[in-house]
Amino acid sequence: MSDWVEACAADDIDEEDVMRFDHGGRTFAIYRSPDDEYFATDGLCTHEKVHLADGLVMDDIIECPKHNGRFNYKTGAARGAPVCVSLRTYPVKVEGGKVLVQIG
Repeated sequence: MSDWVEACAADDIDEEDVMRFDHGGRTFAIYRSPDDEYFATDGLCTHEKVHLADGLVMDDIIECPKHNGRFNYKTGAARGAPVCVSLRTYPVKVEGGKVLVQIG
């Protein structure tokens, strides 16, 4: 069964930004879209295992800081070389001003 885990306060992330969240020996990236929605993906680039939280968010794209590979953080889809393997995404909800991620 999957558990909902508190990742951060909703106000901890600016619109069109990302932050790192570590839990259970794994790294995740938590995003806040320009439309004030929240999303979560694996936190490491599938190309060189670099932390995506150090990357640049533009609309619904996260750009890896190492080689500028791009992913759609809403779907996890790889969107630009050199990445070709998509990111895993996780359900997110906001309750009581807290961002919760379903990890399973």
